[in-house]
Amino acid sequence: MPAAVEIEQFLGGLAPDSAVPMPAEMRENIQDIWRTIERSVPGTRFNFDFWTKCVPRRSTYPACRAVIAARRQGAGFEDAMIFAIQQAYYLQARNPSNDSTLIELAEEIGLDRGRFAADLRHPDTHVELLEEIRWARELGVRSFPTLLLSHDEGYSEMPVDYGDANRILSAIAAHL
Repeated sequence: MPAAVEIEQFLGGLAPDSAVPMPAEMRENIQDIWRTIERSVPGTRFNFDFWTKCVPRRSTYPACRAVIAARRQGAGFEDAMIFAIQQAYYLQARNPSNDSTLIELAEEIGLDRGRFAADLRHPDTHVELLEEIRWARELGVRSFPTLLLSHDEGYSEMPVDYGDANRILSAIAAHL
């Protein structure tokens, strides 16, 4: 019988709160990354309208707090919020650095809008985010997403391969 694997997600933060528009060079670099991903990951597309319709900011903490606020309304809402944020950012040209966008997304996935908005802005939500970021850094996580496997000897980083899930599963099986 195969060993059971328990999955635990935590947020890494990436970029703290900022009202400053993203520098032009960074915008261009991220757009180049998007193009590279489109070429290398079959079926992946991005909506480049984001870069003209929105004021991009290098600020991922709001989206991270949104995941925590969604999680507080039920474990099933965490993945739904992550998916909604990704769809908004990558495909719908909506800015997930804006609380207003995140509140709209919460309502769209069936969350209580008022409760979500309060949790999104609550200091405890930010403290919880900082704790998850601390934990990620303590584990040595420096890129996102990262897949770690916990075992008797500690943690091992597993490959993240969007084109071949078997590569990931084989690496996990080899460590179990």
